[in-house]
Amino acid sequence: MNEFVTYQSEEKYAIITIINGKANAISNEVIAGLNISLDKAAQDGKIVILTGTSGIFSGGFDLKVMSKSVESAKELVTKGSKLSLRMLSFPKPIIIACNGHAIAKGAFLLLSADYRIGVEGDFKIGLNEVMIGMTMHNAGIAIAKSRLSEVYVNRSVNNAEIFNSKDAVKAGFLDVIVPENQLLPTAIKVAEMFTKLNKKAHAATKLKVRKPHLEALENAIELDLKSDIFINV
Repeated sequence: MNEFVTYQSEEKYAIITIINGKANAISNEVIAGLNISLDKAAQDGKIVILTGTSGIFSGGFDLKVMSKSVESAKELVTKGSKLSLRMLSFPKPIIIACNGHAIAKGAFLLLSADYRIGVEGDFKIGLNEVMIGMTMHNAGIAIAKSRLSEVYVNRSVNNAEIFNSKDAVKAGFLDVIVPENQLLPTAIKVAEMFTKLNKKAHAATKLKVRKPHLEALENAIELDLKSDIFINV
């Protein structure tokens, strides 16, 4: 953990919170904090509730880092892709309590979790990469294909369509939406529900179900490392 990510351990679950400014941007420091927190959750054998701050889960990668150089952008994107790979194969259930907006990498984190709870309202959720001049990276396509239907892969990845909370459930970014004051209580109820799962069976089944997607994502990360960065401005 660090100043950008907090870890709160409870009896049956751990709450990991991203705190990084107005956009709750995914920076190198945030990814480092998330990885340290996931290490601790794995060590403690805790179900994970991942959340952001009021009104926003995350607006995506830190644009200061992304615009610094091709190398810094590629490094951050690669770390983000490896974080998604880790989350998709994490042995414990990961629940996201999405506080509001979830754009770009914020939305990809939704696609990397086991259960996603959103907040009712006119929040923006989706993949805006093509809108802001970024050719979608291979890993992003692999993550989207693993969790979205073909119709919504095209609408989200190719067309950069952004959804409100209600439509984000239809699209596949969220599983359910609740009033804001019910967000964390609902996440805790889901965590308690997940305690009834057999731990070994859950971990092994998740890897079986996601095997082709995890392999595709691993290959996509390697492809992205070999390719030129994908920002067209």
